[in-house]
Amino acid sequence: MSAIIEPTVPRLAPGIPPWPVKRFTVAEYEELVNSGVFDEDDNLELLEGWLVPKMTKNPLHDSRVDWLDEMLDELLPKGWYCRIQNVLATDDSRPEPDVAVVRGRSLDYESRHPTANDCALVIEVADSTVFQDRRKAAIYARAGVIEYWLVNLADWQLERMTEPSPAGQYQRTEILRVNDSVPVMIAGNEVARLSLNELLTPPV
Repeated sequence: MSAIIEPTVPRLAPGIPPWPVKRFTVAEYEELVNSGVFDEDDNLELLEGWLVPKMTKNPLHDSRVDWLDEMLDELLPKGWYCRIQNVLATDDSRPEPDVAVVRGRSLDYESRHPTANDCALVIEVADSTVFQDRRKAAIYARAGVIEYWLVNLADWQLERMTEPSPAGQYQRTEILRVNDSVPVMIAGNEVARLSLNELLTPPV
């Protein structure tokens, strides 16, 4: 008697396609952007070769990003400014951090995106995306971003990461909360301290 053998199909986690997917180089991605295949309305960013949808923003997220922009603009020395949700160039990614403190002025970046060498601080604000934004630390550390803040609105804390390594890790992480203040470091110098009272207080 012959038996019917059903082919086994591996079970994949939800959202993982059963066929090969393509990782993009930065050059391939930028060619697609320059040719108009993608535009700013597509809400995509290139992370480690993958095209990743950016999360839909909500009022809480946006208000804390705006607060950081306002406060830092008052504290930064001349020759530094905040870029909000704009591209930072790394070897394998084109993330768009919520805030990046970069040297110079906006017109300096008409023909190129800033890199880690131009950047004193990168900040991501997360409520529903804490896991994803912790993963981004590897991208920023590998690129040599000196300091990365994850403003964690799920746990109401600021995770300050410093001492990046080429392996993609920050060697030091400090957890700061509502009654703390965080130093604002520019080119190795503390230029101010930022109180976290308002930033890390939940809305009423």
